Amino acid sequence: MLKGLGAMGDMAKMMKAAQEVQGKMAELQDQLARIVVVGESGAGLVTARVTAKGEITGLDISPTILVPSEKEVVEDLIIAAIRDAQAKATSRSQQEMARMGEAMGLPADFKMPF
Repeated sequence: MLKGLGAMGDMAKMMKAAQEVQGKMAELQDQLARIVVVGESGAGLVTARVTAKGEITGLDISPTILVPSEKEVVEDLIIAAIRDAQAKATSRSQQEMARMGEAMGLPADFKMPF
C-alpha cells in the first residue's frame, strides 16, 4: 500500500507505531489506576492502600493504638505505612512498564521517558 512512497511510507509507519505506543500507554495508565498495593507499619497496626499510580485509596488503623497519649506514634505509623505503600506502588508501576516494553520488543534496560 505504501510501496513506492519512499520516506513518506516510512513516516507513515512511524506515525502508526507512535499511535500504537500511545494507545498501549493509555491502556497501561488505566491498568495502573486499578492495581492496588498495600503498605504497612507497626507489624500491621496501620495499613495504607495505594494504586500503582501512587493515589492513596484507603487507610486502616487498629483501634488498639488509638490512645490520646500515643498520638505522635500513630502519626508516625501512618506516614510509614503510606511511604511503604507508595514505594510498592512505584515498584509495581516500574514492573508494569518493563513488561509493556518487553511486549513491544524494547531492550530490557530501555528507560521510558515517563
